[in-house]
Amino acid sequence: MNSLKLGNIRSLTKIFLNQNFKKILFSVNNSLKMSTNIVEKGRMLTSNIVWMDLEMTGLDVHKDRILEVSCLITDKDLNIVAENSTLVINQPEEVLNSMNDWCIKHHGESGLTEESRKSKISTEQAEDILLEFLKNHIPEKSCPLAGNSIYMDRMFLNSYMPRLNEYLHYRIIDVSSIKELCRRWNQPVFSKQPKKLLAHRSLDDIKDTITELKYYKENLFKI
Repeated sequence: MNSLKLGNIRSLTKIFLNQNFKKILFSVNNSLKMSTNIVEKGRMLTSNIVWMDLEMTGLDVHKDRILEVSCLITDKDLNIVAENSTLVINQPEEVLNSMNDWCIKHHGESGLTEESRKSKISTEQAEDILLEFLKNHIPEKSCPLAGNSIYMDRMFLNSYMPRLNEYLHYRIIDVSSIKELCRRWNQPVFSKQPKKLLAHRSLDDIKDTITELKYYKENLFKI
């Protein structure tokens, strides 16, 4: 009788241990899968590229101001994964009146000058909107800033949107550098590069630049 009870206890204990061991294994396996997914997602996010284009009242960072900024994010293969609406920034009349002849002509023809007059968005508000956009899509200091002659845009960001500038990785991807190398090293590819719209509006310019980099990717890097 006692041996029968002991046998039952042993059997029940064995069943209990087996069931709990399976639960532990299942929990560990799920945790490992979650960790792997988090790491993989992190890798994907940090391989993304932030694209910006600014339209300014000129190229003198000490006296000129930002009129318009567009921002979007692509994955490493240049597919757009997120896009913020274009922001036109209000600038006072004295700033608009101090623009050089090129800016007066092109920003006037594109309608940007008048849009800036009517805009209710300040530079600080635009910075807040763009910073929130980036925080929702990429980790801090993880993704490079890309564009055409992007160092100039970055100088204006550093001066007028410093918090936004600090959130970005310090590296840049300057498509104009690739263009200059292509012009020197591969004239056949350079001569067939896609034509730009030259609309002198920030979002159009970004998309032109992405199209240009896709062309170099396919014809220079052979990826």
